[in-house]
Amino acid sequence: MYQTLLLGYAIIAIVIVFLILIQQGKGADAGASFGGGASGTIFGSVGSGNFLSKMTALLATAFFVMSIVIGNVNSHRNNVKQGKFDDLSATAEQIQQQQKIDAPAVETKNSDIPQ
Repeated sequence: MYQTLLLGYAIIAIVIVFLILIQQGKGADAGASFGGGASGTIFGSVGSGNFLSKMTALLATAFFVMSIVIGNVNSHRNNVKQGKFDDLSATAEQIQQQQKIDAPAVETKNSDIPQ
């Protein structure tokens, strides 16, 4: 489930970037008054601005909602591994004693061959 959420999150992010890049700026409408008619386009004579703006707003809302959901799921995951620094309640003496116990025995050879 977590991987599916991350995949959907990435897809929404890419689509939002694409939608923002294909939108026209406010200054791009000046040519329409000089005969740049767009009545034969797929979005009609009004243009695609309203559709693209609504889709961008919808996907941005979905992006923020998924951010909250992924953050919530990530904070409640039970398979978080414990690291060395997660439990700092042990004293330095206890750690040194544990390291002495865990240290492997070193073999000493009386040999003239360097290793």
